Formats: sequence, C-alpha cells, structure tokens
Amino acid sequence: MKQREVSRTAAARPATDGAGVKINRMTGFSGVYRMDPFLMLDEIRSDSKDDFIAGFPPHPHRGFETVTYMREGSFSHKDSMGNSGKISTGGAQWMTAGSGVIHSEMPEAGAERMHGFQFWLNLPASEKMQAPSYRDIQSDEIVSFDHEAAHIRLIAGRVGIGDSEMQGVVTGKSTEALIADVSLPESGATSLSIDPDLTIQIYVYHGAVTIGDNEIPAGVLAYLGTGEILRLSASENSGLLLFGGRAIDEPVEHQGPFVMNTAEEIRQAIGDFQRGTLGQNS
Repeated sequence: MKQREVSRTAAARPATDGAGVKINRMTGFSGVYRMDPFLMLDEIRSDSKDDFIAGFPPHPHRGFETVTYMREGSFSHKDSMGNSGKISTGGAQWMTAGSGVIHSEMPEAGAERMHGFQFWLNLPASEKMQAPSYRDIQSDEIVSFDHEAAHIRLIAGRVGIGDSEMQGVVTGKSTEALIADVSLPESGATSLSIDPDLTIQIYVYHGAVTIGDNEIPAGVLAYLGTGEILRLSASENSGLLLFGGRAIDEPVEHQGPFVMNTAEEIRQAIGDFQRGTLGQNS
C-alpha cells in the first residue's frame, strides 16, 4: 500500500486574535494549498497569562464549525443558543455555527499557562444554514489508546491500527473530519491506516517528526500527499496534531468570522449581524 509523503510545509506565523490573544496561525484561505475541508488552525501557547487572559469576548460566526482542543489550561464557553460549558486539560469543544451564533471563549481568571488549538472546519453549501449546535467533550470522553510506540488521542474520525479500526468520539460528519493528538517517544515510530480519499495534514507542536525523507520540526505544518498508510517516527520525544477530511471542493468566500460560498452570502451575514438578527433563530 502507498505511504503518504510530505508535499509541502509551512511555518506557523505569530498573530493576534480576540481581545489581543497571542497565537500561532496556520491558515488555508488563500493559495492552492487550502486544507480543505479545514480552513484554519490556531495554536495558543504561553506561560504568561498576559498573552491570553483577555480571551475571545462575544463574536459572531456563520457557515462553518469550530473545534477547540486544550492540551493544557481551561476555557469557558457561552453562546446565543443559551449554552454554557467549560473544558479543561485534554478536553474539546465542537460548535457548529451553521446559520449563525454569537459566542465567547474565555480562559479561567486564575490561569497561569495555556496550550490549546482551534480548528475552523468548513461546511458544504447544503449545510451552511443548518441550525447551530454545541457540545463539550471532556478529557475522559476522548478515545485514547497506544499503538506500537505511539500514544493517540482520537477526537474525531477513524484510523486503522493493524487489523482494527479506532473511532473517535465525533463521527458522522459529511466531511469525515479526522482529528488526533499523537505522541511519540524518543526513537519511536508508528504506522496508521487512513482513508486514501481524505486530505491529511500534520502540525508538530513538540520535538520533530519524520515522514519519509522529511523531518518536520516544531511549529511547522506539513501537507501530505495521497496514500493509505501514514508512517511517523521521531528521534526525540515529540507531539503532533493529525487532521484532515473529505474535501468539499466548493468556492470559499471569507470575511472575518463568516465563511460562505458567495460574496452575496457574506454581505447577507454581515447585514444580519448588524441588524441583530444573526443568532436569533437558534
């Protein structure tokens, strides 16, 4: 079976979002290397609370999903659907903005350090105006297992290990989204079977990970080619996010917190927000 190889790499770049939160951003909104169906990946990582404590006050979204995964620290969520919740170290939040939602994501007041990620996951045109929804996924709900030298936390989707298939807590998405946190020890390696029709990326957040002839250092995103097998190895203790899904292959119009298919749909979203009607149909 064909092994996936690295087709391109891109370094994360410093940015700010929300109320001045410092982040590392990997984005696919421009150029030919979109992460379809993923639109963006942000990493928040700091030992200084001044970098993140202001958080993300209330703001709108329409047309996609947000997935937040915390490796360390806590975030509280509130939204216009009336939901509130909190995730701590090892937990995740999955919010489908759909037709529109206004939400906030705020760190705990006493937080001293934080390491987390947020994905923007696109929706096909037929699902962009669905009713919004939200769920917390606590750390003990996430499927965790060891395979060969790797420890894997499977948040969403399916991966094959040997003759078995492991399934994450979130499945059934039309994009067949796959999100996993993979840890490898020094001199460790593992092989995973992945649906060859899915686009796949990895982001190394610690150490360095080798795929084929390419070593991917921390802070770098690697886009992978096609294949059924993904082989990962590490010469030092390393960690990475593995993510991908079934490409939507539709036009993407993006402005601020809205992701639709046409410029007219973006204007409609902005108008609904300005009129105060976005998020009221939830």
